[in-house]
Amino acid sequence: MAERHKLLLESPNLQEEKLPRRSAKSSTESGYVLSIASLPSFYAASASAPFNVIDIFDKTTLRGVQTLSGHETATTSLRTAASLAGIIQNCLVSSGKDGSVKAWDERSSTPSITMTNPGKKYPLLCCDVSQDGMTVAAGSDLQGEEAVLVYWDPRKSTTPLRTHTSTHSDDITTVAFGPQNVLLSGSADGLICTSNADEDDEDESTIQVGNWGCSVSQVGWIQGVSDPDSAAIWASSDMETFSTWKSDLDQLLSLDIRSPVLHNGRTWVTDYHITTHSSSTSNPNPAIFTGSNEGDVVLLSNMNLSVPDAPWCLHKIWSHGHTGIVRGLLWDEPNETLVTGGEDGKLNVWPIKPIPVENKEDEEDDDDEDEDDSMVVDSPKLRKRERQADDERRGKKARR
Repeated sequence: MAERHKLLLESPNLQEEKLPRRSAKSSTESGYVLSIASLPSFYAASASAPFNVIDIFDKTTLRGVQTLSGHETATTSLRTAASLAGIIQNCLVSSGKDGSVKAWDERSSTPSITMTNPGKKYPLLCCDVSQDGMTVAAGSDLQGEEAVLVYWDPRKSTTPLRTHTSTHSDDITTVAFGPQNVLLSGSADGLICTSNADEDDEDESTIQVGNWGCSVSQVGWIQGVSDPDSAAIWASSDMETFSTWKSDLDQLLSLDIRSPVLHNGRTWVTDYHITTHSSSTSNPNPAIFTGSNEGDVVLLSNMNLSVPDAPWCLHKIWSHGHTGIVRGLLWDEPNETLVTGGEDGKLNVWPIKPIPVENKEDEEDDDDEDEDDSMVVDSPKLRKRERQADDERRGKKARR
């Protein structure tokens, strides 16, 4: 395990939101909110077993407008696809332990497409849709000696295109499509893999394999990375460790996400990683969201996720919104909104400011007092402060 305490700096204009803008309860009342997805006018939130439903909430009022039946046995993941089966339209897609992936038609409260495997019903733990909407992939839990990656063409939903049974040897917990139909997958076997989703031969489909040595719970692509030596993939484990990897799955960073702690002026101690958000439309540095057992959420960033000793920064706190662990989190960038869901069955909507993309000209003006960098992950002031703190931690005289 990585060292317990790492440097966590406070943003020059750290902000705290102490009350959500709007709140709503799951239709199940007592069920956990597990995951959240965004549609143009609605938020969707999946509920835990035994309910397994998907609640639809109006974005403006957060009023519950519809409840989808979800899956017969555990709705395990929830996604929004920009297009599916050649139709360019935002679509809600879910996976379940009933062995199906469903694309939902909000107008009728029933699935418009149900993807199944009639040969063998593998309980599915995760799913994603390719960027062109023509391939759907899902990962199963371990059945006997097999954990399976299943691929569908959503236009031919009753039979999979292919199933791959040897990519992973334990539960496949997370999948994420990248460019060129490359599928990123993570598993309880400790492996992170990239695969060619268009290749029928499983031996030929595997592109790269990285062995983290701990059960992988989430993986994702870091958007806008062109340098082959930079972090291109992030991952988290069920042991609250966080890692970054090059595109060839050479590991760059691995640490206990609970280790960056703040005790200077105010105290923040992370209990768990919620998720990481990366978008080419916002700052290239990923936004890393962590939580406390009391239900508070913070946004952390790291100046260089390719360097193990780079300092961390605390940018914003959202508190007093939940009474327990936060399970789902969505950054709705177009609406500058953060949506959280937790074990208390609540869905909360919070304000969040955008993280501006770094402007190279700003590096020449560290004294610009008009810049609001409370949420700027890569501001000149913060870079200077982090360099000084990093030098002091190494016992050097800070540069001025």
